[in-house]
Amino acid sequence: MSGPLLMRLYSIAVGVIVFAGLAYVYAVPPQSMRVTRDGRPHFQPQVLHPETGKGVPLGDLIDHFKGG
Repeated sequence: MSGPLLMRLYSIAVGVIVFAGLAYVYAVPPQSMRVTRDGRPHFQPQVLHPETGKGVPLGDLIDHFKGG
């Protein structure tokens, strides 16, 4: 087989694999990507409080700006 044909087949195979992977992640998202009904992620990181420099749970920050 010629080089350009093999490169074209390789490119098509990579494109199909990437598309299938993205479709799978969209259809069945991993647990870490799931959020609650309020839009909060299940695994919330700590965020830096600008005045004290200590960590604040992201949920508290969301509640503060949502008014809850």
